[in-house]
Amino acid sequence: MATTTPVLPSATAEPAPKTVAGRVRKRLNTRTATVVSVLIALLWTVPTFGLFISSLRPEDQIKTTGWWTFFSDPQLTLENYNEVLFGQSASSGQLANYFVNSLVITIPSVLFPVAFAAMAAYALSWIQFRGREWVYIGIFALQIVPLQMALVPLLSFFSRGVSIGGITLMPAWQLEDEQKFIQVWFAHTCFALPFAVFLLHNFVSQLPSELMEAARVDGASHPKIFRTIVLPLITPALASLTIFQFLWVWNDLLVALIFAGGGDETAPLTVRLAELAGTRGNEWQRLTSGAFVSIVIPLIVFLSLQRYFVRGLLTGSVKG
Repeated sequence: MATTTPVLPSATAEPAPKTVAGRVRKRLNTRTATVVSVLIALLWTVPTFGLFISSLRPEDQIKTTGWWTFFSDPQLTLENYNEVLFGQSASSGQLANYFVNSLVITIPSVLFPVAFAAMAAYALSWIQFRGREWVYIGIFALQIVPLQMALVPLLSFFSRGVSIGGITLMPAWQLEDEQKFIQVWFAHTCFALPFAVFLLHNFVSQLPSELMEAARVDGASHPKIFRTIVLPLITPALASLTIFQFLWVWNDLLVALIFAGGGDETAPLTVRLAELAGTRGNEWQRLTSGAFVSIVIPLIVFLSLQRYFVRGLLTGSVKG
C-alpha cells in the first residue's frame, strides 16, 4: 500500500507592508534605527547634563575647570540658584520677579491664538461662504512674511493709531506700565494666527462629513457642532499647537522687548537672562542656573501634554 508523504507548507515570507507608512514604520523598528535613536538622544542630552552639573558647582570651579571634572572633585552648592532667584543686588538675577511677568505674557498669548484659530479653522472648513478659498490662501500666504517686517508697522499702530486722509480711524493706544502687556498679547496673537489656522485647518477639514451632516440633521447649530463635536476630536492638534506656541512665547525676547519694554514691571524672563552675565560679561556663571530656572515651566507644560502632542503629530498622517 503506497504511502503518501505529507507535503509541508513552504515557509511563507512575512508580507511586505502595503503602504508607505507601513514600510517606514518597519524600517524604524529595526535594531539599527534603535541604536541611532539612542546615540542621537545621548548627543542631545550630554550638553544639557553638563549645563546642569555646572549650575550646581561653585563659581571658582565653573570659571577654571570643565564640568566633567566634577566627577573627580565633586562639590555642590545652591548659591548660584539662590543668587539668580532671590539676589537683591543690581547685578544679581532676581528672576523670581520676572517669572510672573513671563506667565502674564505667555498664558494669554497662547490662549488667544489657539481659540481664534480653532474657530477660524472650523469656519474655513465647514461653513460655506463666498471667497472662503481666497481667505484661506491669504492666511496661508501670511506665513511667509518675516516677523521683523511687521514690528515697525505694528509699533506705529500702537503709538500713532490709524489715520487716512487726516481722518483718525483709530486713536493711539497710549498704554503705560503694566498696560503694555496688552500690546504683547496682540502682537503674539497676530504673529501666531497664520500658522495656527493653517495647522488646525488640516485637522478640522479631515473630520468625517457624515458626522457633520448627522449633527445638522439633528438640528445642531454651528456653535454647538464646534463645541460638542469638533473640539473633542481635535484635542491632540490643540495640544500640539499649545506646546509650540507656549515655547515660542516663553523663549521670545524680541517681541516682548519691543512692545513691553525692558522695565521691571513688564520685562519677561528672557530680558533678564540676557543681562545676567553683567555689563562686562564676567558673571557668566549665573547663566547656567538661570537657564535651568527658565526651562522649568516649559518642561512641565511639555510633559503634561506629551501624550496629546505625540497623538497630534500622528493624526492626519498617511494611514498604515
